[in-house]
Amino acid sequence: MYTLIGTVKSRAVRPLWLLEELGVDFEHIAANPHTEQVTAVSPSGKIPVLIAEGRAIADSTAILTFLADRHGSFTFPAGTLERAEQDSLTHRVLDELDSVLWTAARYSFILPEEMRVPAIKEPLKIEFAASLARLSERLGDGPFLMGETMTIADIIAVHCGSWAVTAKFPLEDRRFRDYMDRLRDRPAFQRAAAR
Repeated sequence: MYTLIGTVKSRAVRPLWLLEELGVDFEHIAANPHTEQVTAVSPSGKIPVLIAEGRAIADSTAILTFLADRHGSFTFPAGTLERAEQDSLTHRVLDELDSVLWTAARYSFILPEEMRVPAIKEPLKIEFAASLARLSERLGDGPFLMGETMTIADIIAVHCGSWAVTAKFPLEDRRFRDYMDRLRDRPAFQRAAAR
């Protein structure tokens, strides 16, 4: 059995969603970053953290990759060209969407007030919209980024889309919004979001 530590209003929703999709038993501890529950297993204090066989795995993408590989689902086999393409998409979403949203959050409200740069958010919105448009082209006629197969890249992309809405970033690309809505309608996502 797994234990996942982290609140649903964080990147912890990503592995929560995958755990729900996989239908495996797990315990969820909805702890905030830097709390005693988190620092006891992860010195950085960051969430999410997955406990598997007594070992802590930090970072949402590392957790997703571990779970997908271990259960042989929501991923292509390591060493295949499809896996290389999936990994490329995963890193692209992290680089072009996730990092932009995280930069906006840090400089808007996370850093100490004297270090904040609220004006940075506007150019980041433009960068985000351009990256999202390029990613949306990837969808083509398929239901997922990898065509007919849902992968961890989809989980990260949809979470970034949800995060963008919360952060008041433009999400005007209709194809991406439809894709995001479709995946957020999945029962596993609904169960994860309700935690």
